[in-house]
Amino acid sequence: MKDFPAHYQELGTWMEKLGTALPDVMQGFGALHDSSLKAGALDSKTKELIALGIAITVRCDGCITYHVHDALKAGASKEEILEAVSVAIMMGGGPSVVYGIEAMQAVEQYLVHGV
Repeated sequence: MKDFPAHYQELGTWMEKLGTALPDVMQGFGALHDSSLKAGALDSKTKELIALGIAITVRCDGCITYHVHDALKAGASKEEILEAVSVAIMMGGGPSVVYGIEAMQAVEQYLVHGV
């Protein structure tokens, strides 16, 4: 089983390094990320749940790590995250079941670590 809190920290470190190597690209990505997830017609929690569903269906480990963390920080409950997982499974089939399990493991680990 992955250590999702440690993975979150490691990804953050490497994103900073990538930002140093590719400052224009990463600043642009950061601006896109921030403007896409800020509250508007949808609140940030809903947007994080959407991002998590997409992360599961495209099978992105790092994205699951980040968006479970950020959904919890935005106020999502375990139950809301599980419903997002269910929609991802419906859209992505069997592979999404496996990545949905990873999202559940991440929730459990973050809740133990106090996110």
